[in-house]
Amino acid sequence: MDFPTLKSIIEGLLYMAGEEGLSARQLADIIDKDASVIKDAIQEMKTEMKRRKRGLRIAEVAGSYRFTTLPEHAPYFERMAFTPGRQSLSQAALETLSIIAYRQPITRVEIEEIRGVKSDRALQSLVNKDLIEEVGRADAIGRPILYGTTKSFLDYFGLSSLESLPEPASFDESELLEEQTQMLFEKLDSVQITIDELKEP
Repeated sequence: MDFPTLKSIIEGLLYMAGEEGLSARQLADIIDKDASVIKDAIQEMKTEMKRRKRGLRIAEVAGSYRFTTLPEHAPYFERMAFTPGRQSLSQAALETLSIIAYRQPITRVEIEEIRGVKSDRALQSLVNKDLIEEVGRADAIGRPILYGTTKSFLDYFGLSSLESLPEPASFDESELLEEQTQMLFEKLDSVQITIDELKEP
């Protein structure tokens, strides 16, 4: 395997790992290369990204490598997060949020096992909207991030506490997610109607 191919594989793996990242040892085990070679490749990737003024960088956080954005670009990300038309929740985000709300604390992998699809983008959207946050680390390999809802989540849905979440009638696992998601949607819809009524002259 040549060095450019190695760097390309690492880039793809870090993208797939999302914000949980991967350690040099984990990357070495997956790619079947020595950890020192992996570190050399990552260092070269860092240098190249900086030289080419890329919008992403590789950061080492708690022993794991992951992609991060540039701090100096933060004002633009904030502007995007609060752009009109981006405030509504997508179906994917709402499904992800309902899983976290009812089953927190929970990891990304556990969320994806329930949804059956990748949830990186939905999670990032919810974090950007301050509806979920990191509440700890799971006691498992890689110490994955545990997610929970925020105070803004309660405000967003007009809830006094998590105990105020509507209770699903079904206990069938295959129907539970759909029902919980629908209940959150209806809750949000009712809150929005109230807000709109208050705006009326």
